[in-house]
Amino acid sequence: MHGLLEETVAKTRWRLIPFMLGLYVLAFLDRANIGFAKQSYQHDIGLSDQAFALGAGIFFVAYAVLGVPANLLMKRFGARRWIGLITLAWGVLSMSVAYADTEWKFLALRFLLGAAEAGFFPGMIYLTSLWFPQNVRAGVIGLFYMGAPLALTLGSPLSGALLELNGWAGHPGWYWMFLTEGLLAVVLGLFAFSYLDNGPGEARFLATAQREALAGQLAREESAKPAMRVAEALGNPRLWHLALIYAVIQASTYGIVFFLPAHVAALLGTTVGFRASLVAAIPWVAALVATVLIPRYSDRTGERRRIAAATLFCAGLGIGASALTDPVPAIAALCVAAAGFIAVQPVFWTFPAAMLSDSALAAGIGFINMFGAAGAFAAPILRVHVEHIFASKAAGLIVLAAITVAGSLAIALLRGGRGEA
Repeated sequence: MHGLLEETVAKTRWRLIPFMLGLYVLAFLDRANIGFAKQSYQHDIGLSDQAFALGAGIFFVAYAVLGVPANLLMKRFGARRWIGLITLAWGVLSMSVAYADTEWKFLALRFLLGAAEAGFFPGMIYLTSLWFPQNVRAGVIGLFYMGAPLALTLGSPLSGALLELNGWAGHPGWYWMFLTEGLLAVVLGLFAFSYLDNGPGEARFLATAQREALAGQLAREESAKPAMRVAEALGNPRLWHLALIYAVIQASTYGIVFFLPAHVAALLGTTVGFRASLVAAIPWVAALVATVLIPRYSDRTGERRRIAAATLFCAGLGIGASALTDPVPAIAALCVAAAGFIAVQPVFWTFPAAMLSDSALAAGIGFINMFGAAGAFAAPILRVHVEHIFASKAAGLIVLAAITVAGSLAIALLRGGRGEA
């Protein structure tokens, strides 16, 4: 049976992870591509730095508020219909940003895009708990998490190339970027309706014995967890501890992501275009490697807390060092930062899955993601505010670095050391 289970997990991984990865690439790209359009888009529609930072962050307001109910709705209606529907919705809304020619249209569409994406990421994390045993989950989530650096590795040249279409058919380059990248999500959303299964019990790609082996293993793991109602889970101090840590992780991530193309262009002494976008992809290549290796090492050793704390600590050091003005060490520091704040997240998500199950887990993931959205919302605004106060671009990075290091210490204070939270 052990060999059958391993075979089934491998088959499930090949079936689900590439599709989940593709969805995450498009989700991350559609929420972060305004970073590539920042200079030209701001200029063309008269968008101030403050309005841009608010638009970058307002996405996470709806994203935060709707995370818990969205995950509970996915549990009720099933992954196939829910993921297909929300992917279609965010694709259409991302395309619509191409027509946002005023600050208010931009802010409204960013808010609605956040509402459409609210159910995606927590839904994907919950989906891994429905399909994969605990001892392989960090590695599986790590493969899924490759979507973020892939979006910024492959998406950087794609976005840069689309921006070069400036003036084609009478439209600016950012118009073609938003339209094209949103359309890709629409296509994949339609495909989700026929491709996804809601769980192992109805998996069309597995044989009967394989379905029984996987469902049995998952049921045994769930029965070993203490029963907890949704309200009880949301009031659990350990869940709040995890939620605050995730807020810091997302603050460090999005405090860098939305500004990275402009940051790299400034280091190179150029504007955001194809050349700068290629260099901006380098940190995400480093993140790709780390996101494969670090979660797998965590699965192999069973160590969660120390690995997560050390990884986030390195991210903090990298963010701080990226304030250097010499391009080579600054970009190297960005590589360390990106590798740290991306690779820590698959390991982090093993903590709630180890303490919660069923609806409590679905709600708990949404709750943690809500705090993460709050951190992501606050980070761009905080960075711009600090930069203005001190009249220094470096000041914002130093504050982000300090917050990230504090988050690593909070992980170190988690109870237990081998997967416990």
